[in-house]
Amino acid sequence: MKAINKIQPRLLASEERKVVVRVSVIMMCCNLFLAALKATAGLLGHSSAMVSDAINSASDVFNTLIVIIGISLATKDSDSDHQYGHERFECIASIILSVLIAISGVTVGYSAIMAIIEPSGETVSPDKLIIIAAIVSILMKEFMYAFTRSSARKVNSSALMANAMDYRTDTLGSLGVLISIIGARLGLPILDPIASLIICLFILKIAVDIFRDAADKMLDKSCDNATLEQIKTTILTQSGVIRIDDLKTRLFGSKIYVDVEIAVDSKMTLIDAHDVSESVHHALEESNPDIKHCMVHVNPYDPSTNTEPTDHPQPASPTP
Repeated sequence: MKAINKIQPRLLASEERKVVVRVSVIMMCCNLFLAALKATAGLLGHSSAMVSDAINSASDVFNTLIVIIGISLATKDSDSDHQYGHERFECIASIILSVLIAISGVTVGYSAIMAIIEPSGETVSPDKLIIIAAIVSILMKEFMYAFTRSSARKVNSSALMANAMDYRTDTLGSLGVLISIIGARLGLPILDPIASLIICLFILKIAVDIFRDAADKMLDKSCDNATLEQIKTTILTQSGVIRIDDLKTRLFGSKIYVDVEIAVDSKMTLIDAHDVSESVHHALEESNPDIKHCMVHVNPYDPSTNTEPTDHPQPASPTP
């Protein structure tokens, strides 16, 4: 027998959209400010690494728009054509985001390689404006990372978390720019394109990480071990559950789907067995708000014979 195949709506969908939009607007304003500051400082101070960092900040504005669109689509209510919801739109947004970030990284890396192969020959020492811009960028990007990560955890958004990871990478990239500026002032201009190459590697790494996370959720990857153990504990603590015969989980966007088979006393009435399955069903959803879909299947277990449970018990042999 099976418990009610219940698909619970995203109770916090509207709140999630509000959080994502609010955070995204704040981050876009910060990135526009940083892009303008870095571009101005980089052009006036003749720093290719700073200009590269400005391009990255500008691209983050467009990336944030993708996050807003992805979350808006992912939090739509279920309909007749998408009865399980639209959560995977967030994964699609994350994949698009990873590709755009990778393109940005390749562009920065190509410019750096060309600067190393064909140096301009100029040895202009970056002025203090570039140093100030780099320090401001590091501080602001670290704030943006912490703020966005906190908000992403609040609404369990992989796309918003991808943006947060991008900001942490930007922090490290800006640190590389600062190192290159110091090197240039010390008479080592080669550190400028080298820093751009380091920024390129950081950008590509974050692009790969975002893509892998989104792909896992698109391919129904199972939950992590900690979440799986939590689910097992919740099931086994329910009255009437003798053991877990089978347990499968899969990620569906930012949500979790659970299919579990439990064993109960074979002498239990149909109504009592149904109550046990319902208690497991509700306990799982209440213990983890990320569980959207839960299917509970009940198998009979006879403690007197210690027979193995089966989905289709064989009829008793006729009495000779």
